Amino acid sequence: QVQLVESGGGLVQPGGSLGLSCAASRSVFSINSMGWYRQAPGKQRELVAAITNGGSTNYADSVKDRFTISRDNAKNTVDLQMNSLKPEDTAVYYCNAENWGVTYWGQGTHVTVSS
Repeated sequence: QVQLVESGGGLVQPGGSLGLSCAASRSVFSINSMGWYRQAPGKQRELVAAITNGGSTNYADSVKDRFTISRDNAKNTVDLQMNSLKPEDTAVYYCNAENWGVTYWGQGTHVTVSS
């Protein structure tokens, strides 16, 4: 069982940066895969970025070269650094964990990109 709590969302101007953090209830290195998803109004939830316990990463094409996912085992967090933000990045961002076939979700944090 994994509990996830997101933080760091807020309002940012286009071109700006924002960092999100997902705190897990156990070591992030003990979890097979963790990631960030987002859901914009009227759209389905989509993968933003993911990282395995082996360090492999995957990014949605729309965020490649702008977002970076990372782990901090000392803090039991998975972080998402978002740069060069665009209005289309506006969404609720959810932390995700996949461990031994079981999927876990955080409650989400709002990110709004607007001038």
